[in-house]
Amino acid sequence: MTLYQIKPAFQALLRPLMFWLYKHRVTANHVTLAAMALSFLTGAVLVIFPRPSLFVLLPIVLFVRMALNALDGMLARECNQKSRLGAILNETGDVLSDIALYLPFMLLPGSHAPLVLVMLLCAAMTEFCGVLAQTINGVRSYAGPLGKSDRALAFGTWGLALSVWPQLVQWNNAVWGIATVLLLWTVINRCRSALRDEVVK
Repeated sequence: MTLYQIKPAFQALLRPLMFWLYKHRVTANHVTLAAMALSFLTGAVLVIFPRPSLFVLLPIVLFVRMALNALDGMLARECNQKSRLGAILNETGDVLSDIALYLPFMLLPGSHAPLVLVMLLCAAMTEFCGVLAQTINGVRSYAGPLGKSDRALAFGTWGLALSVWPQLVQWNNAVWGIATVLLLWTVINRCRSALRDEVVK
């Protein structure tokens, strides 16, 4: 069970906004670029001011980014705005935005920087393996347990917890370690999903 499975219900709530954006000539690529810009700006603020209290920004920005990501996909599919450029922006934007938002974790007191970097590498690998499955069998893999939406929930919750209880920074490395294990599990599951589909065929 991953958050990706409740995506249809989330999209239904956003559909009126999608029609409003389409009416005002906002394209899927505009929305994708806006999500990237928001992530980069937030990441820059957290790098310049790596204070636990400011990590309250994460749950807010991650929720907005999740909504923007859903909107760009809806505009592309339902308003005939699919393009090769959009596909490139969507996949690269997700990875770069993750890096921008989560890299500041390494600057928090007590964080082991190499562990955060390994965690980010594993996060990027989950997206790579999801796309790899698509090149193999035409279906992108969103297998969990720590896909993009699940990461947003986990790290957004941790950012909120740190802003309320700064003393929790002593547990940062344990969180990064657990996240890395779950990300590796996600990589394996996404690769296995491609192989499983091949066997079924």
